[in-house]
Amino acid sequence: MTEVATAPAVPVTGRAHASLARLVRAELRWIFRRPRTLVVLGLLAVIPVIVGIALTLVDSPGPPGGGPGGDGGGESLLATAGGNALVLPVGTLAMALGLLLPLSAAMSGADALAGETAHGTLRGWLLAPVGRGRLLLVKSIGVAVFTVTATVVMALTGVLTGLVINGTGSLFTLSGTTLSFPAAMLKVAIAAGWVALQLWAVGAVALAISAWTEHPMVVLASVLGGVIVFSVLGLLDALDWLHPFLLNHSWTDLGDVLRDPMPGGPLAEGALRAGCYIAIALSLAYARLSTKDG
Repeated sequence: MTEVATAPAVPVTGRAHASLARLVRAELRWIFRRPRTLVVLGLLAVIPVIVGIALTLVDSPGPPGGGPGGDGGGESLLATAGGNALVLPVGTLAMALGLLLPLSAAMSGADALAGETAHGTLRGWLLAPVGRGRLLLVKSIGVAVFTVTATVVMALTGVLTGLVINGTGSLFTLSGTTLSFPAAMLKVAIAAGWVALQLWAVGAVALAISAWTEHPMVVLASVLGGVIVFSVLGLLDALDWLHPFLLNHSWTDLGDVLRDPMPGGPLAEGALRAGCYIAIALSLAYARLSTKDG
């Protein structure tokens, strides 16, 4: 009898996982190469320029200081932005935080999971192989980077437009005090960081909804509908017990950044609320992804 040669047994080993840094770089390249991402960033960059030019043309600079009153909303802040280079970037951020910036964050979260599922590219991530937890981490980092980029772009163009129109000698707080350029830029940075955190919370909610559907438009409609409903509920005094649980409850307090001294209570409460929304939304998204087939 002839002996049949058999190949030596090869130990089965798990497939190598791609590094987290490599996955994040791939995700960011995919995000910032999309034409609609560049269009959105371009529109956000143009808004402070348009607002600054409009305020210059109507020639209504308003008083340097807004006094202790006011709700800190975008419209009330922009009433004093015509002669105040510090107010323009923060005022445009507050104005866009009402709808446009949350729409941008929701778009990013919708494209991250539902968009890729609809195009069949999400399965490729899982075949790479990438675990469900790592996938969600990469997607959440991508949404966070996009929200930071959108906020920084808008703040930078607002600062440059305000300085070109009003110069460095018009850096007033709403309390009437004059700030140095570094101190003024620190306040703008605080405002931009706080807004980016709020947008990350919106994007995390969009990620959670995106994990349950394959239709990005469903995610956009759900998030924007939620923002509108939360805004309406915030106007009802009979539901004041519910207001601390609404994500956008502190959004009108952004103007507190421009006061001297800066009251940190409402802003800290808003940051904590956004962090809770991020933790809960990402937990729900992971619970869905870990049990989802395919």
